[in-house]
Amino acid sequence: MSLESVPVPQIGPGELLVRVESCGICHTDLKKIAWGLLPAPRIYGHETAGVVVDAGRGAGGFREGDRVALFHHIPCRECFYCRRRLYAQCPTYKKVGITAGFEPAGGGFAQYVRVMDWIVRQGVVGVPPGVSPDRACFVEPVNTCLKAVVKCEVQAGESVAVLGQGPIGLLLTMLLVRSGAAVVASDPLEGRRELAKRLGVRQVVDPAVESGEGVVRAWTDGRGADVVVVAAAAPGLVEEALRLSRPGARILLFAQTSQRETFELDGAAICAQERTLLGCYSADVDLQEESARLVLDGELPVEELISHRLPLDRIDEGIRLATSPDNGTLKIIVHPQRGES
Repeated sequence: MSLESVPVPQIGPGELLVRVESCGICHTDLKKIAWGLLPAPRIYGHETAGVVVDAGRGAGGFREGDRVALFHHIPCRECFYCRRRLYAQCPTYKKVGITAGFEPAGGGFAQYVRVMDWIVRQGVVGVPPGVSPDRACFVEPVNTCLKAVVKCEVQAGESVAVLGQGPIGLLLTMLLVRSGAAVVASDPLEGRRELAKRLGVRQVVDPAVESGEGVVRAWTDGRGADVVVVAAAAPGLVEEALRLSRPGARILLFAQTSQRETFELDGAAICAQERTLLGCYSADVDLQEESARLVLDGELPVEELISHRLPLDRIDEGIRLATSPDNGTLKIIVHPQRGES
């Protein structure tokens, strides 16, 4: 990584130029950076909130001074996959529509971004007065988590185990508790387990000192969890999810986003014991309005997850903290408009 000056992006008809106020560091970007999954140079950052500073002709009624949160992917709504609501598989969705320069990659780790016309039409959310940009930048990650909870079809009273209580795991926990599920949360860091308790989980597990399987089975009369959500990418967690779940359970993989992440499972545990293995990736345009409401109306206490707010010239520190978190590290927000602090 390097910190460099680049030109302010030029916009065309139907496009917006947005001054980035807040951008969250996402683990998907960390993998791309650490593992070189996409060729450089790219400017990452996609959990973005800011202020419109210029609007091209026909930019959907947006004007200078509007406060906005941004989605960097929007589907065509017409293709084979869109007709089946598999929006993340849509070829148009796979194109990133926000850039600060170079190949579009989100661009939120920069002071200004160009928002392309198809994103402006469906992927820009107005932020009301009084809502901080730090809260507003959670709209996109909350959408991805809400999509996962919907896909699991969690019912009130079901037992759900969430493996990993990082920022995404805690967002999933908030939404699952809100759905009426009885949640057990697992994480090796005490601070994250304590926050999960405050969010209303039934029980927390420190996997370094106790068996999550033992806890879950004791809690479910020996059956195992109805649903297990794998919200971290540590080796062995998918296999652990299988052990924690009951026959007929749903297991959702949320954090396994790279082809480098592989695992080996007992085939009979899926087939003969009738478990369902689900994948879930990125946002759902049909949930955009609800995810925005949950965040912008304050129904989810997302700002409790913020542990660090850093200026752009300390982003290398933020990347290191997010990659190797300690007990006090949760969501790290980058403020591109601020100098070193």
